[in-house]
Amino acid sequence: MSKLHLVFGGRVHDPQTLDFDPAAIEVVGIFPDYGAAEKAWRAAAQRTVDDAEMKYVVVHLHRLLEPDRQPSAMPDS
Repeated sequence: MSKLHLVFGGRVHDPQTLDFDPAAIEVVGIFPDYGAAEKAWRAAAQRTVDDAEMKYVVVHLHRLLEPDRQPSAMPDS
């Protein structure tokens, strides 16, 4: 199974949380590996570095698709 990763972000109500404003979510994309997702995350975060209420995250979609599967020792899992 591919180790798909979703990168998204947007305006948050509190910069110390992941409480996103649903009306302001931006989907950056879905990527085939963590390295590509991290590169996209860094680019998106850098674009909004001066706005403390903007936040971007990487979601490990493969973990959501197979929640009972034990993660490997790799940080990409």
